[in-house]
Amino acid sequence: MTRQTTQNDKVLALVRRAGVLRPRDLIPYGIPRTCLSRLVAAGKLQRIGRGLYVLPDNDVTEHHSLAEACKLVPKGVVCLLSALRFHELTTQNPSDVWLAIGEKAWQPRIQYPPLRIVRFSQATLGAGIEEHRIEGVSVHVYSPAKTVADCFKYRNKIGLDVAIEALRECWRSRRCTMDDLWHYAGLCRVRNVMRPYLESLAA
Repeated sequence: MTRQTTQNDKVLALVRRAGVLRPRDLIPYGIPRTCLSRLVAAGKLQRIGRGLYVLPDNDVTEHHSLAEACKLVPKGVVCLLSALRFHELTTQNPSDVWLAIGEKAWQPRIQYPPLRIVRFSQATLGAGIEEHRIEGVSVHVYSPAKTVADCFKYRNKIGLDVAIEALRECWRSRRCTMDDLWHYAGLCRVRNVMRPYLESLAA
């Protein structure tokens, strides 16, 4: 077996395990990036975006863009409109992927998928995170209750009507408890804003 064949097999094994492969993923194995181009030319890999490769028969889901974004920004957390959409708590269908990063984190410069970056404080960035697997990629998404509180905090970005819709749908579908909502409202410092809406739900 030639060295090139061995490298090709290794790359294909990596992409099967990871779901989406980036050129940097090859560095620990000493495999040159040209191997990706060869596999694309041979029809064994598909380039779906700048620096993103999948198997040709990869099952693309409705949350494909979230998997791509989180592969490129592994410390980002899916938030706000994208998290609402993931949890089916809104009628909004954002064209951008909304990602939360730290206040001092590096600003991602990515052409695709289009991103909306929101900087969260250290106290709120790491709270309420759920881990999901999408197309083999580990995707971090804020929980329904945390997302609702975030929406009230960033209501000037997404609209108060969207935040209220999300709160009502989250409660109606029993995706959270009143204690959850009150906890994250406190963490995000929006208890006074959310109080009347929470009281109307509990009435």
